[in-house]
This record gives sequence, structure tokens and C-alpha cells, in this order.
Amino acid sequence: MERRVVITGIGLITPIGNDAETTWSSLLAGVNGAAPTTLFDTTEFATKFACEVKNWEPSKWFDKRELKHLDRFLQFGVAAGMLAVEDAGLGTKVPVGLEHRWGTFIGAGLGGVRTIEDSYAAAKLKGPRHGISPYFVTDIIINELPGMVSIRTGATGPNISHVSACSTGAHSIGEAFRTIRHGYADGMICGGAEATISILGVGGFNSMRAMSTRNADPQHASRPFEKDRDGFVIGEGAGVVVLEDLESAKKRGARIYAELIGYGANSDAHHVAAPAPEHKGAQACFKVAIEDAKLTPDQIQYINAHGTSTDLNDKNETLAVKKVFGEHAHKLAISSTKSMTGHMLGAAGGVEAAITAMALQRGVLPPTTNYVTPDPECDLDYVPNVPREQRIDYAMSNSFGFGGTNAALVLSRYKGD
Repeated sequence: MERRVVITGIGLITPIGNDAETTWSSLLAGVNGAAPTTLFDTTEFATKFACEVKNWEPSKWFDKRELKHLDRFLQFGVAAGMLAVEDAGLGTKVPVGLEHRWGTFIGAGLGGVRTIEDSYAAAKLKGPRHGISPYFVTDIIINELPGMVSIRTGATGPNISHVSACSTGAHSIGEAFRTIRHGYADGMICGGAEATISILGVGGFNSMRAMSTRNADPQHASRPFEKDRDGFVIGEGAGVVVLEDLESAKKRGARIYAELIGYGANSDAHHVAAPAPEHKGAQACFKVAIEDAKLTPDQIQYINAHGTSTDLNDKNETLAVKKVFGEHAHKLAISSTKSMTGHMLGAAGGVEAAITAMALQRGVLPPTTNYVTPDPECDLDYVPNVPREQRIDYAMSNSFGFGGTNAALVLSRYKGD
């Protein structure tokens, strides 16, 4: 018998807040995380701004020795993981005696890019013996992230990184959902992290002409589904949730944000970076997730969209929604919180699934900000500019990644049954 799975803890480190409550308040207030880049010199770069994490104080989670070498993506991911565990009412450790029934699935899209850059520069300057840290390998590999959370929490169950570009966080949560539903674990700490606001990260996306160059007005650069969008705004941070078997969560009196009821994952099998025509892969993914949730499309009331603010994604995602939902597509509320957080890449799916859970719990839908001029090809209800009080029962969170990978999570409001 399949077990029911609920979200009991949320940990967020975002460009608009260093915890879940601050991030949520910022979303409802329309706070935008974009500002001139401070993490490296952008003089020769086409894009000179980003959504950086502000007022970051990692000393709460790491000692001075660790901070001398620990990559920023690991800092964000571990901090979000521990915040989620604390928020779930577990303190810092998974339940005693059940450590083997708890696991960690946390991924990243690119991992320790900044450490690679810095280490290469140091090796060129000082030579390999003195320029390369003994921590180099452990600071760049993505699976160190769930490993570090596992060590800190005592979770000895499955410990895996799912890496699927910008759908990493969503896939991590979806696979953790399946792990609990089918009885392989009772609880999972899962999501994604990213920290690629760097020479290679920004330079690579600039070379692809994927990023906004609205340098004179960063605060209004990320404008998903809007006619004058000119590319995404890179962000950083982490989004991690605690998933639990419903009966286990009830037994320990855990607070429940929402129930996770469906998951879809598939591939476009089309192109390394561009979505398939009409986003046919996304269409199929939506259908799988909704069927897995044992719902029909007309029961979904809200979608937290991938909504990157790029020309191809936004019009194709809109078309995919219209193909799958038919006339109901025009009754759906849809928002892209990337309009405020920027595109957090491997962290995006984790952050956005958490936001969707909070929207279900609180009866408020976050807006798509910077929505000024409608795009005729994007003609749905994007909850423009201001939050909307609306109690919903079922919602979906979408994530897509380079390589044609797609993920969709379906969540429901927990009604205490």
C-alpha cells in the first residue's frame, strides 16, 4: 500500500531572505533580489547584476576552519537543510533509533564552480603543490552536500545527489517522495542548492545570450511572461524541505505544510538547451504528475511556473499549460516567483516547491512582479504584480532543465485527515 507523504519542514536561503518566513514576506511585498554584482568584477561582462544572497552569515553553521575553504553552494545547502530540520521540530537530529529510516537527497546544477575558478588561479600563481587545497575535491563535488547534512543530522538512510540542471531541486524532492511512498524511508531531507554567480557561471550564460542585460534597471529585469523580457536573472541560494510519511509525522505531532501527492519526470529527447516544440516533453510531464496524483487537470488551481523570463521558456510553458489544461488553463492562477528571486538554477525547484506548499497552507498566492506589458503569446492569468488571497486545494510546481529534463510536483492542502 502506498504511503502518504507530507512536508513538515522548510529551509530557504534566497536573494530575498535567509529563512522561509523572511522569503515569504518578501514575496508578498514584491521585494526584488536583483542588484549590481558584488561577487566578482563584471567590467567586461554583458550582464553586470544578479540576485545574490544578502547579509550572509555562515558562522551560525560553520566554524572558521571550515569557512576558509567551504564552497558557497555547500554553505547555502547545508544551512537550508539544517533550517528545514529545525523547522520540522526535530532540532538538529533525525529521530533517535530511526536514523536508518531517514535520508538526504540534495543536489545542485553545477556545484563548486567558484572553488574551481579560485583553485585554478591559485595553481597558476603558486603551482599545484601550494595552490590546490586538500579540500578541493570535497568542496566541488555535489554529493558532499547531502553527505554533510547526513553527518550533521545523523541520517543514515539513502544519501544521493540528483543533478538535472534547473530541475535538480524538484527531482530531488520527487525522488524522495517516491522513496517514502514506497516504504524505503520514513523521512527525507531534500531539495537543491546553487552558487554560480561567478566568472564562469555568468560568462557561460552570457555567451549563450540567455541572461538579461538590463543593467540600468536590475530590479525590473526579471519579468516572466511579459512582452519586454530579455532573458533570465541569475540567482543563488538553496531550498530544502523535510518530507515525512504522514503517519510518522502525526505520531510525533509535526506541523504539516502540505501533502505531496504527484510527481512526473521525463525527457524532451530534443536538444541540449532548447525546449521541444510546443514543450511536448513538459506536456507529457504534467500529465504524468497529475495522473500520479489521481487528479484531473481541472482540479489544479495554481501553478508555480518555471517562468524564467526567457523568450523560449515562457511562451512554450504557456503553450504546454494550454495544451494540457484546455479551457481550464484560463481559470488557473499562475505565477513565477523568479521575478523576485531570479533563477536559482539547481536550487529553483526546491525553493519553488516550498513556496507552493506555503501558498497552499496560507491561502495566498505570490505574484509575478514586473508584469507591465502583456505578451500576446503568453495570455494566461499570471497573478500580476500583487499577491492574491485565494484558498486552493491543489497546486503544481514546474521545473525544466538543460538536456531536456522536466519535473512536475503536485501538492495538496492538508486538511487534517
